[in-house]
Amino acid sequence: MSQQRASNQDREPAGRTGAAKPPMRDALVAAALRLFAERGFEQTTIDDIVTLAGVGRRSFFRYFPSKESVVFPDHDGCLAEMNAFLADPAGAAEDPVERACAAARQVLRMYAADPVFSVRRYQLTRVVPALRAHELSVVWRYERALADFLRIRFAARPDGRLRADVVAAAVVAAHNNALRSWLRSGADHDPEASVDEALAYVVAGWGDQPASGGAAEEEVVVLVARRGTPMWRVVDEIQVALESG
Repeated sequence: MSQQRASNQDREPAGRTGAAKPPMRDALVAAALRLFAERGFEQTTIDDIVTLAGVGRRSFFRYFPSKESVVFPDHDGCLAEMNAFLADPAGAAEDPVERACAAARQVLRMYAADPVFSVRRYQLTRVVPALRAHELSVVWRYERALADFLRIRFAARPDGRLRADVVAAAVVAAHNNALRSWLRSGADHDPEASVDEALAYVVAGWGDQPASGGAAEEEVVVLVARRGTPMWRVVDEIQVALESG
């Protein structure tokens, strides 16, 4: 009998007759956000969340390792998508900084896909220190993913590691500046243009942009490379030659 009760507790929460019931994971997130708003984060327990969601306690830990993580249910999937995007050979010839900025836009699309939830989460993280700390750890994981990608792409440069870390931090800072402005506004406009503008600053400062204006002294660089060498590596080696010349 006790085994039957435990089994029943871990089933999906029952919905209204004729209505589609939400997936268990979504039900836990919805219950948590409701309780955090009504009672406060510190005053809400995991038992409170599972009771409102109508599931067993074990079900909570099947999806979330902590009470903090229930507020960030979409970031693991987004990070996996970012890593797959950065590893895609189709981007091998693209400017590494442009590619990193394109990867950051995936995070923006994740937030913009559910603006109501994103604004509620933002409001919670502003007032709950534990959630703010968790959010910072999430941001750090994105930054590390970008830095790891850029370290490979800048490997031929003498300053490659430093450049990778600085550019990764700049991409995250520019993206988050525009994203948080959108969240503070209550998501009352399309955030894509402002994020593009912010990321353009990073590309202008660190990307492989052609020189313009002025009559600079002409230089000729001869580079010998193996057939099939990615264009980004050829560009990096030319930059190194110019800077050391």
